[in-house]
Amino acid sequence: MTVETKLASAIGRRRSVRRYGPAPVDEAIVERLLAAATRAPSAHNRQPWRFAVLVDSESKHKLATAMGNRLRQDRTADGDGSAAIEADVARSYARLTEAPLVIVASIDTGDIDHYPDKRRSDAEHLMAVQSTAMAMQNLLLAAQSEGFGACIMCAPLFCPDVVVEALGLPPGWQPQMLATIGSPATTGKERPRLPLRDIVLWKRRDDR
Repeated sequence: MTVETKLASAIGRRRSVRRYGPAPVDEAIVERLLAAATRAPSAHNRQPWRFAVLVDSESKHKLATAMGNRLRQDRTADGDGSAAIEADVARSYARLTEAPLVIVASIDTGDIDHYPDKRRSDAEHLMAVQSTAMAMQNLLLAAQSEGFGACIMCAPLFCPDVVVEALGLPPGWQPQMLATIGSPATTGKERPRLPLRDIVLWKRRDDR
């Protein structure tokens, strides 16, 4: 199987897996996943991505509890029912603490170009976000090729301050998303994709 065929296979087989077996992910494999992430393109080649790797139960419990508390506060302020809130908090806690490996991706805001105007500064910030998202896609595909399941959670965007405090992240790190990773206990669900005709605009020379 050629490299191109393997890549196409990994892309086609990738699913969001949320349940895992208890076996830990070998550290050498974790380093391969992170190395794959760093091969992503980045604006100005700044490589703004930063990763916190959680393998111990205490770190995952601390993060899951802190994020759950913020989720509870937000949904209570929305006026949601307590039973639904607690079910949501419990589901989030389980997803984080039952995964053998959690990788939190942040951008380093101290390594972004700054301008006197907001328009360009916002664009630089967005480019860092896009670069980190591409790095995490590399990581997902690498996990798939290694035989692991993985799932992205963007919940840190709703509580970046909570994530920073819970994990003691360095100054300037701004959490964007996290990935749960492990030996898949389920295959994940096949999600239908929109047909290309609905999402692609072709521009050809003979278009008027």
